[in-house]
Amino acid sequence: MSLQTYHIIESTLREGEQFIGANFSQQDKIRIARALDAFGVEYLEMTSPLASPGSMADLRAITRLGLDARTLTHIRCRIDDAKIALETGVDGLDVVIGTSSQLRKFSHGLSIDAIIDLAAETLTWIREQAPEIELRFSTEDSFRSEEKELLQVYLAVDKLGVVDRFGVADTVGIATPTQVFRLVETLRRLTTADIEFHGHNDSGCAIANAFTALEAGATHIDTTVLGIGERNGITSLGGFIARMATYDRETTRRKYRLAQLRDLELLVSDLVDVDIPFNNPITGFSAFTHKAGIHAKAILNAPETYEALKPEDFGLTRYLSIAHKLTGWNAVKARAEQLGLALDDAQIKTLTRHIKTLADEQALTLDDVDELLHHWAGANHNAELVMVR
Repeated sequence: MSLQTYHIIESTLREGEQFIGANFSQQDKIRIARALDAFGVEYLEMTSPLASPGSMADLRAITRLGLDARTLTHIRCRIDDAKIALETGVDGLDVVIGTSSQLRKFSHGLSIDAIIDLAAETLTWIREQAPEIELRFSTEDSFRSEEKELLQVYLAVDKLGVVDRFGVADTVGIATPTQVFRLVETLRRLTTADIEFHGHNDSGCAIANAFTALEAGATHIDTTVLGIGERNGITSLGGFIARMATYDRETTRRKYRLAQLRDLELLVSDLVDVDIPFNNPITGFSAFTHKAGIHAKAILNAPETYEALKPEDFGLTRYLSIAHKLTGWNAVKARAEQLGLALDDAQIKTLTRHIKTLADEQALTLDDVDELLHHWAGANHNAELVMVR
């Protein structure tokens, strides 16, 4: 099943390079490639060698690193592009052409019949020149294309028997999970190649759409670190990993070195000069923070009550926030025990009420709570309720 045997096509070095803040040097790209390979992604997709002389040099440098991940480059559906791409030594070519009425009118100007003819000529030529190369054919703007015309293109290419994988692309991020499921399931039923999904996040559906694509039979998912890419990017690697880990923890842990995710995201965030969002899946600073008293009590007894993911899988720890009016006495007691302080339940409950009262009047910090705990433990009786600051 795709939900256990899927592959990640990591496109930080292609789609991610289209992010407004990305200006990767060759050494930056090598660092990212090594980090992604160490994490365990199956593929690295890189910018077309036709983009610039540096892009060609970068591709050649990364293909020579001897990584476990297979290397791909993304090119237009043209023989001239393919000739140059084949010189780089990549393991696969990702060939793309737009099929929506918008792109046909304002981009390449070709009819559906002309697209089919061009695809047949280009893909057949590539297969003849490189019988062992992994070859993908994708439509661009798949979800604004007319379904009848879209299937006409895919079925014509499928009959050639030369591609390993079909790609579908939600290029402007407008697809719903239902639309994604319907198209992928249809292609799975009517064609013979694997299926790759590339989803932009303009309407916030990229992760959900990627998972739905797998449910419908897709085999490959495009991601970037932190979801960077054109406009507001595509399916984020960390977000996709979070989705898959909640669905099948053991498969996700087996496939990828999860404890390396945080360092990978810190590397890329530094290179593109953005902060990791507070609510970023897994690595956001509040991802494993618990504040409400009722939550904290349950977390102390059994973390899975309020955590679908295990922080230890990612080399992280949970944090119980107690310096606020929502705190509960169980959380305050746990903090006292962490500090090695001897306070009975009655004292802890009284002190918790005091913390709530103080927090209604002023902002508190953990140091403030620790000071109160130490004061009460040192007094060793129902100590005077002290104000902090």
